[in-house]
Amino acid sequence: MDFEIVIDASLIDLGIASESATTENEYLVSIVNDFEDGKWRFEKFQNFIWDNIAETALSAIEREALELQPSTLLTAAAKNLRLTDGEIDFSKGSELAEIVLYGIMKHKFKALPVVPKIFYKQNVNDNAKGADSVHIVLKNDSDFTLWFGEAKFYKSIEDIRLPTIIESVKNSLSVSKLRKENSIITNVSDLDHLPISDDLKEQMKSALSNSISIDSIKPRLNVPILLLHQCEITDIATEINCEYLKKIRDYHKNRATAYFSKQIETLKDVHMYEKICFHLILFPVPKKEPIIDKFVSTVTMYRN
Repeated sequence: MDFEIVIDASLIDLGIASESATTENEYLVSIVNDFEDGKWRFEKFQNFIWDNIAETALSAIEREALELQPSTLLTAAAKNLRLTDGEIDFSKGSELAEIVLYGIMKHKFKALPVVPKIFYKQNVNDNAKGADSVHIVLKNDSDFTLWFGEAKFYKSIEDIRLPTIIESVKNSLSVSKLRKENSIITNVSDLDHLPISDDLKEQMKSALSNSISIDSIKPRLNVPILLLHQCEITDIATEINCEYLKKIRDYHKNRATAYFSKQIETLKDVHMYEKICFHLILFPVPKKEPIIDKFVSTVTMYRN
């Protein structure tokens, strides 16, 4: 991933953990794009989206069938993006954020895509609604972790916006939602296409079986929470320098402190909360609208 990682640490290591935190299960990842000729690299960010769109908008079988036809691959991916009344619905940028999260999961966390969520949301009646991303990360050749992610694109990440994403995270951790995600993973064909051993695939299916208590997967569970956000610091910057990085570092640490203090209060009744790892991923952009507008126009171009 060709973006700069400004912070990648637990809140305990950063010295900003909430008072009720009893374990290193809260993490902050701060990521920034760079600048060129005094301007934020807009095209580089858009290219990242399109370089990663296929893995979340197409099934493994479709990707394999089209891998030697890049333009056809992108056209097929664009056609699977959600519509509302015949029009592209990117008013909040949630789907764009989902694609960015998939790219971050792939490149930073070395995750394997298990359920291409945009594909299944578009093609299966309500079957895949739940987490915005579902990945498996291998710990070694014989063990794995589960990553059920949330992604939002906000104009602001001040305190007033935080309850929405926290409520979304809480809902995703209910027993019924976790069982649904596990069932989707084991029933879709994408798992069988992962480049891992058959023994490990069988272990995954066994661990995610509906006959197994949800409590048993909590120690494997990670929740990446991407907040792609409009940022005044980034909007007025012209280069990545010490001043810019310090401002971003301080701002993101402040926002992480606020976020996790609110999350702990809202999720305090989630059983085995302390066993689940939460990764707040903050990615600032200068302005939201130009990014959405460019993405929509590119989607329209590929569709036509």
